Amino acid sequence: MTRAFADALDHRFQDPALLARALTHRSHVKGRKGGLDSNERLEFVGDRVLGLVIAEWLIERFPHDREGGLGRRLARLVDRDTLAAVARGIGLGAALSIPPSEEAAGVRERDSVLADACEALIGALYLDGGLEAARHFVRRHWAERVERMAEAPRDPKTALQEWAQARGLPLPAYRTVATEGPSHRPRFTVAVALGPSAAEAEGSTKREAEKRAAALLLAQLEGQG
Repeated sequence: MTRAFADALDHRFQDPALLARALTHRSHVKGRKGGLDSNERLEFVGDRVLGLVIAEWLIERFPHDREGGLGRRLARLVDRDTLAAVARGIGLGAALSIPPSEEAAGVRERDSVLADACEALIGALYLDGGLEAARHFVRRHWAERVERMAEAPRDPKTALQEWAQARGLPLPAYRTVATEGPSHRPRFTVAVALGPSAAEAEGSTKREAEKRAAALLLAQLEGQG
């Protein structure tokens, strides 16, 4: 573990084993104890804790937002891109325990791996120091992102549909291209088409993949002027 990474946590673990588990990718314990020594269970906890901490923060920070606006802000702040960006910002990838074979395959730099590890870290902070420890970490590393949200982000699928309707075009068409991975951790690839233009994206759910694809296509179309 690097000094920079330890400083980013700003928390002294009473149970260092929790931190070690949060930094252990499932490939590192493959075949041992059914993978229970990996960070997957902590990820499960961290996902819920992050959602709670962000939700209470948004209620406090944006007192005039209705539920829809709060929901869009929340979705953006807890998505894979944001989690992976936070993980990179604190050097989390370099601290992960990953076997050499997976290292060579570039697993350490995958957004999905970094996002999962970030959630696991939040879960470990919560179990070790309670909600306040998790809240301190999240508010420290999400502060700039929250403050940049002067306006609630639009749902990409809605925004793409509105773009099409404003120009008298047919509605965007979505198609599932592929479904991969185990049943407990699937990966979906979805394509969206609007006239001759199209985009494709992945996600852990079909809806996430659709939203990513819609955002890519909208950026592409708006970039064309």
